[in-house]
Amino acid sequence: MDYTYNKIAVGGTFDKFHKGHEQLIKTAFDMAENVLIGVSSDAFASRKSHNVECCEKRIKNVKEAIKDYDNNYTIIEINDAMGTADIDANLDAIVVSEETEESAVYINKIRHENGLKLLDIVVIKWVLADDNIPISSTRIRKGEITQDGVIISD
Repeated sequence: MDYTYNKIAVGGTFDKFHKGHEQLIKTAFDMAENVLIGVSSDAFASRKSHNVECCEKRIKNVKEAIKDYDNNYTIIEINDAMGTADIDANLDAIVVSEETEESAVYINKIRHENGLKLLDIVVIKWVLADDNIPISSTRIRKGEITQDGVIISD
């Protein structure tokens, strides 16, 4: 297969693994021979939200989602929004959602300061639930929707 990139990064908390996460990861695997997946550590994830699944479970869910891909991949635990994207000279691109595009722009600022090539930023659109509102881990935790975006009625 011809890939656009040699190595691409994707990162997130990946709590309540859902269709939006699937799309983020699928995009990375479709575009690069080597995929670096950063999963937020428990300490980092807890700063964002409470009641987040443990990192071990979130990594297990990511591994389950990528089991059918043939690409080379590495999963790392990350302690901030940059992971290793600000210092990894082998990275060509980063996949982000509309929500996290600003983080990728910041990573490129730091890469520039570090004398590294800027990453191509691949932005995926929100994956919408049945009510046309984005699927999110927060909405799933609140019991509003399922991981597939189906509305949970009272």
